Amino acid sequence: MRHGTRIAAGAALLLTLTTAPAATADTGTTTHVDGQLPSGATYMMDVPANWNGTVLLFSHGYNAGPANPAQDAPDAATKPLLLQQGYALIGSSYASTGWAVTDAVPDQLATLKAFTTRFGQASRTLAWGRSYGGLVTTAIAERHPDEIDGSLSMCGLVHGGVANWNNTLDPVFALKTLLGSDVPLVDLPTQEAATTAANTLTAKVDSAQSTPEGRARIALAAALHNIPVWNAPTQTRPAATDWDAQQANQYDAVKGLLKIAAFNRRQEAEVRAGGNMSWNTGVDYARLLAESSVRKEVTELYKKAGLSLTKDLAALNRAPRITANPAAVAWTSSTSSFTGKLTKPQLTIHTIGDPLVPVQTESALKRAVTAAGSGPLLRQAYVDNAGHCTFSPAEQLAALHALEDRLTTGTWRGTDPASLNTRATAADPTTPTRYVRYHPTPYLRPYDLAHPADRR
Repeated sequence: MRHGTRIAAGAALLLTLTTAPAATADTGTTTHVDGQLPSGATYMMDVPANWNGTVLLFSHGYNAGPANPAQDAPDAATKPLLLQQGYALIGSSYASTGWAVTDAVPDQLATLKAFTTRFGQASRTLAWGRSYGGLVTTAIAERHPDEIDGSLSMCGLVHGGVANWNNTLDPVFALKTLLGSDVPLVDLPTQEAATTAANTLTAKVDSAQSTPEGRARIALAAALHNIPVWNAPTQTRPAATDWDAQQANQYDAVKGLLKIAAFNRRQEAEVRAGGNMSWNTGVDYARLLAESSVRKEVTELYKKAGLSLTKDLAALNRAPRITANPAAVAWTSSTSSFTGKLTKPQLTIHTIGDPLVPVQTESALKRAVTAAGSGPLLRQAYVDNAGHCTFSPAEQLAALHALEDRLTTGTWRGTDPASLNTRATAADPTTPTRYVRYHPTPYLRPYDLAHPADRR
């Protein structure tokens, strides 16, 4: 059955209770509930005895499977702090793993319905999520605003599905073209074929890393995805002009992109969409590099290698292009691209050193929200750390409290870095507080429903 049919069934799901009896455990301070939805998704709920009336609907990130557990909090360290402060926590597993937005949204709303039936109407409902769960959260915020009071996306794919897959295509297209490979980048028939393609291109990258020319070309590919030069907490933060150290850090992230998203996750998403949903026809790679956050590093490494950047960019622009399947684009656009229309407040937070979902995705969201006239409802904040979703409990609690303050007062206040750090320290003085003033560069391949004539 095509997964898109779950959207049409969403209203019916909301009127239906669980198909299996919920299991309840009471510790004296928290009531824990496990249950199952008609879709087959499981859910979990944790309600403290001192419930403050607010329920937090948590959407988890991408799960490749086969295990598919429910999750109602971002991490084990943050969860007890939330319960101590009186929040009710709920979340589902989604009925399927992978790019499961057409399952995730109705399953999350059905979980909220099950909570209300069991515990009563919350005085305030907040949707929040991390990574892919940020996309799910933003979909709920746009398409089901009457179900929530506000939303918080953390390190989210708030640029939407089409933009995500277009920008994931660009670095592998550059690697294939410049390193000399014939691996298929799209229309991957099976997970096995995707793994073979990923391994083949990774071997090319490993070989290229041993030469100055190869390292410059890997840096160019990284720049087309805005991969930051400090992108994992285990890395040393390189100096501003230490181009070699910067590239070495990006090399690790490029290999991670090949292993995680560029092939296997793409293949799974293509199956759902019914074909390839991304393209690079009409893309000027010289222009993309000019807008990249790390273009200076690329130019310096090309100079050091004695390699012509102009010639390599021309080679990319001459290379045979990839066209999308229109029906697959339409499916991805309708299920996981955004209009930018908000009717309830949304706060987003992002680490500045995220290699998997680059911080520039926040620029894409702001672009759509501004075009839709919803700018006053959006605030964005940034954490000075490397890695994907590497927030401390204190930083997550500070964002949550800032959103609540907006709902209580009707005005955004205390979302500047100093105020957020103060909130974070007050919420949890034992973990880091690293909010900073930051303005991400433009997202390189934006696609949203607020710009109907702009299909970059």
